[in-house]
Amino acid sequence: MANCFHCGNDIVEIERVLFDDKKFCCNGCKTVYEIFSKNGLECYYDFEKMPGSTPNEVSGKYNFLENQDIVNKLLDFQEDSIHIVRIYIPQIHCSSCIWILENLNKLNEGISTSQVNFSQKKVTVNFNPEKTNLKEIVLLLSSIGYEPYISLENFDAKPKLIDRSLVFKIGVAFFGFGNIMLLSFPEYFNVDDYWMQEYKSFFRYVILLISLPVFLYSATPYYKSAWNSIKLRTFNIDIPMALGIIVMFVRSVVDIFFQDGQGFLDSMCGLVFFMLSGKLIQQTTFNFLSFERDYKSYFPIAVTKLEDDKEIPIQVYEIEKNNKLLIRNQELIPVDSILISEHAYIDYSFVSGEAIPVEKKSGDKIFAGGKQMGEAIVIESINTVSQSYLTQLWSNDVFQKKNEFKFRSITDRASQLFTPALLLIAFVGLFYWGTVNWNSAFNVFTAVLIVACPCALALTAPYTWGNVIRIMGNKKFYLKNTIVIEQLSNVNTIVFDKTGTITSNDSNSIKYIGTNLTNEELLAIRNIVRGSNHPLSRRLYNFLPEGKITKPSMFEEIAGAGIVGFINENTFKIGSAKLVGLIDEQILVKETRVYIQINDINKGYFVFENQYREGLGDLFRDLISRNYKLFVLSGDNDGERKNLERILPNGVSLVFNQKPEEKLEFIKNLQTQNLNVMMVGDGLNDAGALAQSNVGVSISENVNVFTPASDAILDASQFSKLLYFLNYSKNAMKTIKMSYALALTYNVVGISFALTNNLSPLVAAIIMPLSTATIIGFVTLMTHFYANKKVKKNLKKSI
Repeated sequence: MANCFHCGNDIVEIERVLFDDKKFCCNGCKTVYEIFSKNGLECYYDFEKMPGSTPNEVSGKYNFLENQDIVNKLLDFQEDSIHIVRIYIPQIHCSSCIWILENLNKLNEGISTSQVNFSQKKVTVNFNPEKTNLKEIVLLLSSIGYEPYISLENFDAKPKLIDRSLVFKIGVAFFGFGNIMLLSFPEYFNVDDYWMQEYKSFFRYVILLISLPVFLYSATPYYKSAWNSIKLRTFNIDIPMALGIIVMFVRSVVDIFFQDGQGFLDSMCGLVFFMLSGKLIQQTTFNFLSFERDYKSYFPIAVTKLEDDKEIPIQVYEIEKNNKLLIRNQELIPVDSILISEHAYIDYSFVSGEAIPVEKKSGDKIFAGGKQMGEAIVIESINTVSQSYLTQLWSNDVFQKKNEFKFRSITDRASQLFTPALLLIAFVGLFYWGTVNWNSAFNVFTAVLIVACPCALALTAPYTWGNVIRIMGNKKFYLKNTIVIEQLSNVNTIVFDKTGTITSNDSNSIKYIGTNLTNEELLAIRNIVRGSNHPLSRRLYNFLPEGKITKPSMFEEIAGAGIVGFINENTFKIGSAKLVGLIDEQILVKETRVYIQINDINKGYFVFENQYREGLGDLFRDLISRNYKLFVLSGDNDGERKNLERILPNGVSLVFNQKPEEKLEFIKNLQTQNLNVMMVGDGLNDAGALAQSNVGVSISENVNVFTPASDAILDASQFSKLLYFLNYSKNAMKTIKMSYALALTYNVVGISFALTNNLSPLVAAIIMPLSTATIIGFVTLMTHFYANKKVKKNLKKSI
């Protein structure tokens, strides 16, 4: 089978489009190629083979961009001759995308520049409002296969107040660390000349002056944390950290004023710099993605209001009771409404988890959050957005419930032992040597705190977590914070949602085999299955090409068999092998087929390939072999039970007919059995369960779209690698423990010398950063080693 020159999709022979000696799967892809070739942009196809995506029909969808109030909210900057807007485009995936999106000015003269942020999948467009407008730009992007995603969240977005204090603190610490080291070189190497002897005291005071901002400003997070820990009568790792910083500073001040040496201000500044850098690494992933979502992330900015036979785009918040609204195919219904049109098919899978579209007839109530499947419909609102079901569901206490368990990280647990032990040893050494000589006692006390300063211990976790989060992010598994890694390592029970999680939304899963059908026959089949609510009928309806809607003169749906329809003077039978007289074949065939018979002549059949995610069977077998308890929850009925039991290994519990609040209660029940639960879901119906679970993982086809609040976001393409991420989190914990052992070895040896007064504070200050550098190098090496370690797979055939 040939592939489309533009997007790479398989070409159905009856839909093949030829242009310029190239084959395209549809007129849309051909049009995109034609646009590029006319504007001298054929180089788009040189960067990567078949890089494009099929453009969608967007007629009337972006009429709301004619409303200047809405446009003003979306713009980042606007002056008379220049407007700037940042647009999120989920389809960005390769160098060809970057190239074409940064050459939009060749497709629209009103665009001056466009720049792509690949990691965030956003393009910043500068344009002249006198020559073009935002709607034209959006339509242009849609026409070339890069339809933007614009939601109510974009409209309501307020400028984020970025806390730059941590960056400033790191900058001050780095400035102090670098300059103090430069000024200290003569004393490092015992330079003994007249100039050095003459100005030695001056440079020491300069060093002290440079260190003051680091001590008084950069190190303040550790003072505050240590003080709060003391007030709460707990021992965290920041107590010895803060005490070590203070001791190094005070001892350095004493040495400088009494001219006994330059002190340890370089080590103090270096310690603060490395610790703050660890904090910064931890924050990068959370700032990259939005893990906290509400209903605004899912709603469109505007809808089409019908008034006096005119279509008027209005803001969602402007919807009032009794407004008539036009809802097009695939659009989300923003308010609870009454259906005015003759009938509609509403997909509530995002809210309830039920995969089968619900048929509604004129006069029926439709709840907000459903998605219209099929032709445009007219509805009449009975509520405003804030009063509708979806908004209330999101605000429900059940879904807002947070985990009640208190999680203590490995660093917290280690500090409970290390901190009091270190303080006890330091003060014992101080009092013991105080009976001999108070100068020696102060040296011992200082040396113990410096050489055993828990910077290596405290840096182990941040640098390990930072590396792990970065590596997992590169593999498209995005974690909310570092605590999630440790929680992942403790997981022993995994609960999967079914619809949208273990099932795939691949639209290319239907293939036709048999005698070629004409366009008229395909359209007739589409118009016949349009009247059926069977899941296969709905999938086939969405798969077939659109055209003029014609009502069949005869329509009969036979339960368990299929559909018989009469249209355009032809009789169609669409359904099982039994319906078209192929009884023997029905017994032998194991795949899902829908047969087509026209005027008693069997034409062929559509094959509905397995919709479950690739590698599902192998993944579940591997998880069970490693003693994970597995559950599958679904809002659907148990019609899929037999199919799932065939695909999944023994030991997987299947639970159907679960409402959103029942999923949450199911998770709570598992936790009462002392199980550490990871919930893997995808929609609002899973929001409560995701929040309640020890680790909530949201599956997403696009990581910035349609993901409820969660602890982690997993790109759907990486679903089969879930076991790899679980193993990697366990290996990260192993790395932490090994580095703790290494750090404690340093401390035991150093403290032994310090307590016997055989280690000067100066030598201790040199050893301390060396141990820190060793620990950082060790955890970096091990995290990369485990990242490249493959999970041993069961040698069983994948589904």
